[in-house]
Amino acid sequence: MNGFKTLLLLSALTAILVWGGNVLGGSSGAVTALVFAGFMNFFAYWFSDKMVLAMYRAKPVTSDEEPRLYNLVKGLAMKANLPMPKVYVMPQDTPNAFATGRNPSHAAVAVTSGIMGIMNDEELAGVISHELAHVKHRDILISSIAATIAGAVSYLAYMAQWAAIFGGGRSDERGGSNIFGLLFMMIVAPLAAMIIQMAISRSREYSADKTGAEISGNPIYLANALRKLGMASKRLPMRVNDATARSTAHMFIVNPLSGKTMMRLFSTHPPLEERIQRLEAMAGVRM
Repeated sequence: MNGFKTLLLLSALTAILVWGGNVLGGSSGAVTALVFAGFMNFFAYWFSDKMVLAMYRAKPVTSDEEPRLYNLVKGLAMKANLPMPKVYVMPQDTPNAFATGRNPSHAAVAVTSGIMGIMNDEELAGVISHELAHVKHRDILISSIAATIAGAVSYLAYMAQWAAIFGGGRSDERGGSNIFGLLFMMIVAPLAAMIIQMAISRSREYSADKTGAEISGNPIYLANALRKLGMASKRLPMRVNDATARSTAHMFIVNPLSGKTMMRLFSTHPPLEERIQRLEAMAGVRM
């Protein structure tokens, strides 16, 4: 169900992009928009993992350097029938984690130094299993595609502003500039693209929670970890500029911006309470 929903949302994102290109340049504009999105997705596919790891100053670790973390990742990857991912640690006190990489054979799991200080082995297993579920589902690729298409729509909206100022854009049947289409592209399209991108992210989080619980062997491991992460993220906001946090928030197990006021519609993650309730329901815990 989540897979079908994701496909529909990605299709809607692509439709907005093509429509925006058509508003700005007719059929040739629509083709150009698709080519532009394709180029951005190609770049994201090959280089986004290196970029995000560098953003957070993540360092690769070995079994000698971090035996507890490394061996936990190794054991859970084998259980999930996945290749061993690279393991990274971010120098951040805020407990959090994410997975990246273009496919299961080129994946990485990164955790903050803070998460290992507050999690017991079961809770850390729940977190790692969640991230491995993202790798198994290829959610990193899906999220990268959604983010780059949404970014392309935002760029078209920026172009639409200039087209409106200088009277550009595709002409309508009467020979005039399609001003209403330009206004829609400037205001509504980027907002709609962002909402769809966030909806894709939330859908993938639910799926990763479910599969992660199956990998770890007990949904309560992740449920307890999410409780701790929710409380800690409010006390210890992540030390990173807002632009970086906004562009990478969808990757983390809990939103690094969760300590700030945010409408649910624009959140990259479902409410922690709902995620915990679903996990407890999987475990048969009475509410």
